[in-house]
Amino acid sequence: MIGEVLSKRKFDIHADRLGPDCPFTHWRLYFKPSMKKLSKMKFKHFGEGAEFRAGAYAIVCSKISLGKNVVIRPNSMLFAYPSLEDEGSIIIHDDVMVGSGVHIYVASHKYESRDTAIINQGHFSPQTVTLKEGCWIGANCIILPGVTIGKNSVVGAGSVVTKNIADYSVAVGNPAKVIKTI
Repeated sequence: MIGEVLSKRKFDIHADRLGPDCPFTHWRLYFKPSMKKLSKMKFKHFGEGAEFRAGAYAIVCSKISLGKNVVIRPNSMLFAYPSLEDEGSIIIHDDVMVGSGVHIYVASHKYESRDTAIINQGHFSPQTVTLKEGCWIGANCIILPGVTIGKNSVVGAGSVVTKNIADYSVAVGNPAKVIKTI
């Protein structure tokens, strides 16, 4: 049992991820100074005034950039992709507001063969997700691979974003559709 605990501690410290499933690093997210130090060590970029709060998940932190004043709230999931090329990153520019429970994915499972279980079919090629400066992503939104959310745009709570949202737009729904321009 002690060997298992030591192995898990080593994994949590060196893994390219953060979240409640990594208890030996997760506790540090409850305290601002240790949260900032851990986040600067794990993320590709972690801007001034950014926060990654306890209860949130980040997978492949080394391909996730958080701009200044970005707060990732509990129950959010940032899921980048461990590919060698630049695709599969999550780029969140400065002053972006992200509600609780927001999920961002850069890849999706393949489901092309009827004769193979989906879990065994692999993934489509990863595509970078970008949230431009000043946008607001409402609580419980899901942002799918390859999407760019425009500057100072709003995505309503609970929306599923499957296509790019232009600058200065308000988009809502499943799938999200632009309902007005700011």
